[in-house]
Amino acid sequence: MNSYEHLLVEVDGGVATVTLNRPEALNAFNFAMTAEFDDAIWSLERDDTVRVIVLTGAGKAFSTGLDLATGGDAFGADAHERHNEEVGASDSQITDRYSFWTMRTPMIAAINGMAIGAGLTTTFLADIRIVADDARLRLPFVRLNVIPDANSTWLLPRLVGVSRSMELLLTGRWFTGQEAADMGLVSKALPAAEVLPAAQEMARDIAANTGPVALGVTKQLVYKNLMETDRVAAFTEETKLTWWAGSQPDTMEGVTALMSKRTPQWTQSKHLPIPDDLPEQ
Repeated sequence: MNSYEHLLVEVDGGVATVTLNRPEALNAFNFAMTAEFDDAIWSLERDDTVRVIVLTGAGKAFSTGLDLATGGDAFGADAHERHNEEVGASDSQITDRYSFWTMRTPMIAAINGMAIGAGLTTTFLADIRIVADDARLRLPFVRLNVIPDANSTWLLPRLVGVSRSMELLLTGRWFTGQEAADMGLVSKALPAAEVLPAAQEMARDIAANTGPVALGVTKQLVYKNLMETDRVAAFTEETKLTWWAGSQPDTMEGVTALMSKRTPQWTQSKHLPIPDDLPEQ
């Protein structure tokens, strides 16, 4: 794993904790931290020993979004071009790099404090979110005459419904972590000091007790089916994958471990390819 200037990355027992580490700037994303974040997440995805990624922030904030130190030009065409140059990618490549739903590794966002703008929408790309109950949250894009980012206009209505999404996106108002939990935007709201430990405990449980193949494919299947309008087609593919996974060695291990009341010893890669020619069931 590379070392980073603006991130801390620790891996323990199959759980990687990635900490946004610009506390003096409330963990706002500058170009350098954006490039490091991209590199770190995909490096951990490629690492078969990493089963779960936990994302959090250093200090009292999770992230206040894009660093606005450059002033009003932070969202302009010149800034956009500089961003692409800094991270070494085109627009389409950047879209691919933030397509975390295609990963086989689950991500848990431990929102330990304030999260604003891109600092909040980045957590939408995680699979599970736990937040400090008193965290101050905001999607202020329209108040800056900016369009919401990170695929949030597609995903947020699917998380909390259209009406609540419209309220949050069109007013740009503040709301709390507890309110986020009440509307279903996050799984739970806890006292700030408990957020990261709870996320890591959940991650350790996933890493130890879930099969790498089934876990990764289940994650991908859920996101794929958010775009599937044919219920029968979704059912058919799910059934094929159920029987395919059931034939894997780790499935026998999972059943045996359950019957023996012991921790399973997984041996298969989270990246096990799915055959293109799965038979009809």
